[in-house]
Amino acid sequence: MLKIEANWIDLRYLDALSTQNTFIHRLNPCVKLIATLIFIITVTSFSKYEITGLYPFFLYPAVLLSLGNLPFSLILKRLLIVAPFIIFIGIFNPLFDHTPIAKVGSVVITGGWVSFLSITIRLCLTVTTALILVATTGIDALGSALLKIGVPKIIVIQLLFMYRYLHVLVEEFVRCVTAYSLRSFHGEGVHFRAWGSLLGQLLIRSIDRANRIYQAMLCRGFDGEVRLLRTSTLTSLDILYLTFWIIFFVFVRWFNIPQLLGNLLMGV
Repeated sequence: MLKIEANWIDLRYLDALSTQNTFIHRLNPCVKLIATLIFIITVTSFSKYEITGLYPFFLYPAVLLSLGNLPFSLILKRLLIVAPFIIFIGIFNPLFDHTPIAKVGSVVITGGWVSFLSITIRLCLTVTTALILVATTGIDALGSALLKIGVPKIIVIQLLFMYRYLHVLVEEFVRCVTAYSLRSFHGEGVHFRAWGSLLGQLLIRSIDRANRIYQAMLCRGFDGEVRLLRTSTLTSLDILYLTFWIIFFVFVRWFNIPQLLGNLLMGV
């Protein structure tokens, strides 16, 4: 229970970091969103056996972390939470792909292990960049940027609700587990026989809480629009920022910089 509360506090702190006043935070949200989308598309466009060509893309999140004054430990901690899902996506590749790719001594490296490493690197890059986008933009400004680039309003509203009111579900779950612990005589967690009733109570309490929240929003004039206290205009600095990163992404996508440097150093 304490771990769940601590993780949610960290998640809200990630959004609170967006209130800083750094160069990255002052950029137009649409510019940061488009740059991140282009980054994700470019990274995922590599072949499943590509590894060295992905290394230059680490420069983008590294620059954002530095200029955005973001704690690397917090981003790394968020990344470690989704690490099991990242590993699960590609862990079966070595079982099905036995194509020999390289040989180190007597050990043959198959395509499955290479593709597994490539998928892991790409997912780490994309997830880290998405976390940095939230930490430097804020969920409200990000929702406004999604609307401006043409994402349907209903999808944006659902994303904002899911993010903002995730803590409602966490709070109800913590209350249910606390009530169960106070009424039980063992401290080994929730017994499997109580899982069904506990989930049922959680569903009922969450629906009731959601209805009360919705009624409160209607009383305060909610009409589905995303309104921000601070709006951003597109400046020449925003255009320069976006242009630089697009050129960089295209350049490192079509030219394998580590391989070219290796050939240069080896005199090939």
